[in-house]
Amino acid sequence: MSVWLGFAIYAIGLLGYNGTLRRLGVSPYLAWITAMLVQILILYGFAMTGWLTLGIQVVTYLGVGLAGLWLVMSFFRKAQLRFEGIHLFDFWMIGLGIVTGHTLWQSPLVHYDNFSHWAVMVKFMVFTGRLPGASDHLISFTSYPPATALFITQFVHWVGFSDGAMLVAQFILIWGAAYALFAGLRDRSRALTSFALCFTLAISFVFNVAIRLNNLLVDYVLPIVTIAALVGIFVYRKRPILLCAHVAIFVSVLLLVKNSATFFVIMIGAYFLYTLITNHHWHWRRLITVPIQFAASIGAGVLPFVWWQWHVKQTFTVSKHQISTQAYAKQLSGESQQALLKIGHKFLNQIFSLNSLSTKGILLINVVLIVTWAFVRLRQHQRNNLLATAILLDVIFIAYYASLFGMYILSMPYAEAILLDGFERYMASTVILNLFIGAIALVRVLDRQQFEQNFAKRDTQAFKSATTKNIYQIATLVTGFFAITMMYSEITGTKFTNEMNHNTLPLQMSRVSKQ
Repeated sequence: MSVWLGFAIYAIGLLGYNGTLRRLGVSPYLAWITAMLVQILILYGFAMTGWLTLGIQVVTYLGVGLAGLWLVMSFFRKAQLRFEGIHLFDFWMIGLGIVTGHTLWQSPLVHYDNFSHWAVMVKFMVFTGRLPGASDHLISFTSYPPATALFITQFVHWVGFSDGAMLVAQFILIWGAAYALFAGLRDRSRALTSFALCFTLAISFVFNVAIRLNNLLVDYVLPIVTIAALVGIFVYRKRPILLCAHVAIFVSVLLLVKNSATFFVIMIGAYFLYTLITNHHWHWRRLITVPIQFAASIGAGVLPFVWWQWHVKQTFTVSKHQISTQAYAKQLSGESQQALLKIGHKFLNQIFSLNSLSTKGILLINVVLIVTWAFVRLRQHQRNNLLATAILLDVIFIAYYASLFGMYILSMPYAEAILLDGFERYMASTVILNLFIGAIALVRVLDRQQFEQNFAKRDTQAFKSATTKNIYQIATLVTGFFAITMMYSEITGTKFTNEMNHNTLPLQMSRVSKQ
C-alpha cells in the first residue's frame, strides 16, 4: 500500500469519527482530539484482548464507514453540520502544521529514550500485532501504559513504518489537542486574541526545547491533552452528560499515556468538581447528583488504568517504574538523611536559579498576568480574574515541585537524583500547561476590553476612537508576526538538529544497515 493511499484511508476514518462526535454535540474545536482519544480507547480494548491488528482495521474502517454515511446523508440534507466559518487561526494551524509535519517526516529519531522504550514499543506492536509479554525482553519499561504507542501504531499501520511516520503520528495528536485551545476564545473573529493563542502555542515549544517535536517522548503530550480536557470542561459546563463523558474519555487516555499523568488528572478532577458545584442552580438534589456525576466520571476514567495495572502485575514479575508503595518504601529506607538533604539542597538551588528555563517561564507567566491585571484594574477600572489566575498557577507550580521532588527521592537512584536528571524536561510539562491556562484567561480578559461587546456588531468601525483602532491593528500585526516567526523558528530548529545529528550512532547504524 502506498503512503498516500494509506494516509487517505486513515484521514477519512478520522473524519468519520470527527463528524459523528460533532453530531453528538462535541465542539468542532474539540472534536479532532476527542476522535483520536476515542480511537485510542477502542484500540486499547482490542490490544488488551490480543486482537490489536484486527482492532486497527475495525477502528479505521468503522471511521471510513461513518464518513461515507454522513456524506450520503448530507446529499439528502439530513444531519448536516453547521459551518463554523474560516478564521485566521485556521490558516495558521493548517499552513504551519503542514510545514511542521513535512519536516518531521524527514526527521530521524536520535534521543536515547526513543530506543529505550517509546519507538521500540511502537515497532514491537507494528510487527507483532500485540502488546509485549513476559518473554519479550526487548521491552524493559513494561509498566509504561501504551496510549500514544497505540495511536502511532494505528497510523504507521497504514502509511508504513519509519521514524518520520511515527513522529508525524504523534504530531497529529499534539496538533489536534492544540486546536482545542481556540474553543476558549470568546469571539473567534478577533484577530488579536486568535493570534495571541497562536503565539502562545509557538512559545510553548521554547519550553519543550529539551526534546523538541522530533522525539516520541510524551512530556509535551501530557500538558497539551490536559489543556484540551480543561477547555472542554469549560465549554460543556452547562451540558452535564457531554461534560461527564468528556472527562471520562480524557482521564482514561491521560492515565494511559504515562504513570506521571496522575498530577494532571488531579487538576482535571478538581476543575471538574468545581464546575459541577458552581455551574448549576442549587437544589437539594444536587447534594446527590454532584457526587454521583463526579464519582461515575472519574471512576470510568480510572478503570482502563486499573485494567493496565492488573495486566502488568499478572504478566510481568519485575517491571521498571511500576507504581508500588513497597518499592517506594524500600527506596526511601535505602537513602540516608544526608543524601536526602543533598538532593533537597540541589533541588532548591535549581528552582531559584535564573539560569533555569522553567524558572524563567514561571516568572514570565506571573509578570504578564499581574501586569495585565494591574492595567485593567487600575487604569480601566474593571475587575478581572488575572491576579487570582496567577496565584492559582503558582499553587500548581508549588504542588508540582513537591511531586517532582518526591519522584527524585522515591523512584530515582541517588546517582541520578543528585544530578536532578531530567529536571527541565519534567518541569516543562507544567510550565507549558500553565502557560496555556494563563493565555486563555488573558485573551478572554482582553476580549472584554473591546469597545463593542456585541459580537454581531463588531466590524472595522467598532472601536472607541481612531487611536484605539490603530493600537489594535499594530498589536495584531506584531502578535501575528511573532506567532509565525516563533513557529518557523521551531521548524528551522528541528531541521538544524537533524543536520547536527547526521553522525550520531542511530544514523550511522541506519546507513550501515542499508549497505
